[in-house]
Amino acid sequence: MSAHEQGYFTEENSADVVVSRIAPSTDPRLAEVITAITRHLHAAVKEIEPTQEEWLEAIMFLTKTGHTSDDWRQEFILLSDILGVSMLVDAINNRKPSGASESTVLGPFHVPDVPELPMGANICLDGKGHPMLIKGRIFGTGGEPIAGAKIDVWQTNDDGFYDVQQKGIQPDFNLRGVFRTGEDGSYFFWGAKPRFYPIPDDGPVGQLLGKLGRHPYRPAHLHYILEAEGFETLITHIFDPDDEYIHSDAVFGVKESLLAKFDLIEDPARIADEGAKGPFYEVVHDFVLAPAS
Repeated sequence: MSAHEQGYFTEENSADVVVSRIAPSTDPRLAEVITAITRHLHAAVKEIEPTQEEWLEAIMFLTKTGHTSDDWRQEFILLSDILGVSMLVDAINNRKPSGASESTVLGPFHVPDVPELPMGANICLDGKGHPMLIKGRIFGTGGEPIAGAKIDVWQTNDDGFYDVQQKGIQPDFNLRGVFRTGEDGSYFFWGAKPRFYPIPDDGPVGQLLGKLGRHPYRPAHLHYILEAEGFETLITHIFDPDDEYIHSDAVFGVKESLLAKFDLIEDPARIADEGAKGPFYEVVHDFVLAPAS
């Protein structure tokens, strides 16, 4: 037995014995990760005291989760999402200085290389849903406006689907766009009022949600990726505070600072000023970017 090995396995020393088998030559970070996972997993098993049948059921659940994953769908990410782990990892890796806008999860429906559009363009290509004007400014933590910041936005349509979920039904790049802020850090564009939608719930993760008495819905939101030279990239959403699922997001992505105000504009003068054809929603939301590390 090597000097670092602890000897025979017992219920009491189980984690110590397993951890002791990690060779001293192991990458330090890998050893740290496996040690922590082993100790917490063994502690959980000792607390739960599963039967053999229950442990096999847990293994089969993970097996089905793997079988459900492919190039298009990652069921393990979904599992991470509904357990709040994705948001926890995001929070740990995106600690912001005071005053900077908070991040949230990217989500699975971002599309790279979306065409850049002129400021004020309408990203709703199929004309469905209630028109919505989205505008605001982007600042640094010192209050300085950020000119030329890249704004990558995307959202669901009025039926709660992203364009990539409805190929052949929605136009390509529907409700997606890339914009650049003006000299004063301002941005504005037209879209459609988003609505809540379910995460994929036809697999093992959806079945788990059902057994836990939880719903699969995400509240209405718009996605943003904000990039500017000299600043940290911000991946975030803005949420409709009046959405029925705003307090029970299936993936825990809502933060209080990300609640926007969705105002219904019915004043004829405002409608005429904005060149709208009728009442529209307006969202005014500013962002503050942290300086690059």
